Amino acid sequence: MWMTGKTVDFLGIIGIRIFGNKMGSMNIFPLVLIVMGLGLFETITSIDNAIINAQVLSTMQPWARRWFRVWGLLFAIFLVRGLLPWLIVWATVPTLGPIDALTATFSGDASIAAAIEKSAPVLLIGGGTFLVFLFLHWLFLEPKTYGLVGEAFFQRHGGWFFAVVSVLLAIFVWFALRRGPLIAFGAVVGSTAFFITHGFREQAARAEKNLMHNRLSDWSKILYLEVIDTTFSVDGVLGAFAFTLSVPLILLGNGLGALIVRQLTVANVERIRRYVYLKNGAMYSVLFLGLVMVSKSFGLHLPAWGSPVSTFGIVGFFFLKSRRTPLPSSCTSTG
Repeated sequence: MWMTGKTVDFLGIIGIRIFGNKMGSMNIFPLVLIVMGLGLFETITSIDNAIINAQVLSTMQPWARRWFRVWGLLFAIFLVRGLLPWLIVWATVPTLGPIDALTATFSGDASIAAAIEKSAPVLLIGGGTFLVFLFLHWLFLEPKTYGLVGEAFFQRHGGWFFAVVSVLLAIFVWFALRRGPLIAFGAVVGSTAFFITHGFREQAARAEKNLMHNRLSDWSKILYLEVIDTTFSVDGVLGAFAFTLSVPLILLGNGLGALIVRQLTVANVERIRRYVYLKNGAMYSVLFLGLVMVSKSFGLHLPAWGSPVSTFGIVGFFFLKSRRTPLPSSCTSTG
């Protein structure tokens, strides 16, 4: 618990140091709303990660659990959820340089703002394509507790997934080419990133069975958990760009979410499992944010508060549905 408190304090200090004098002339409420929305989105998209963590940690010695909860948390927050979005922004707008890529959205320099605005569609359509594909994979192929009418229909026709995403990618690229070849390339990169990360997750799922049944070292299990965390973090990092292009805000929001996920791992994962529709809420949030990013890449201007407010609304709906509805074993897909 000491480490948890210190980590929260450290995140707060980072926020103060990074934003510093910039916040004096800005309305702080939208920033707080964005950070809270990012934290919620990171948390709900990482519930599966928390469950895997709890299962593997139960087979490890106490020293290894402590190491993962302390140093693994710092790795998850700063090296994954901080470094990854920074590298993505820098790669998308290489003319900014490393420092401006970190602080670009809080800069008063008109040339930096223009560079971000010009390059943002490439990042947005790539992340949006990834998120839409992620939702469709869940809708068509993944085991789920049916929360809305129609989900069972798509589950029964899981073979359509590859045809649907192929046609959808062709549509994205066709319209993106009208705005520029780089934007179309961004859509292809988003599709490629989805299938690469999906392949890693499939391999990790098979590796988990070996971890649970074979006498592997605790260091091997720690490495496995960090790799799993990294693959799960891609969803949260890319989805974060639907909220903001600010790397510091993404670090704070996603770092908060990562902290909550680790606490869920330590506390009581079984209690979280009783909220059977939270996964549905996570995936419909993924769909909405993916569509927001694709829409923005095509020039549609949406309010900054739309992504966090919609995330709270969607997750809140499925959270309440979980509280009011017992686990319907008869309609739970087993794949």
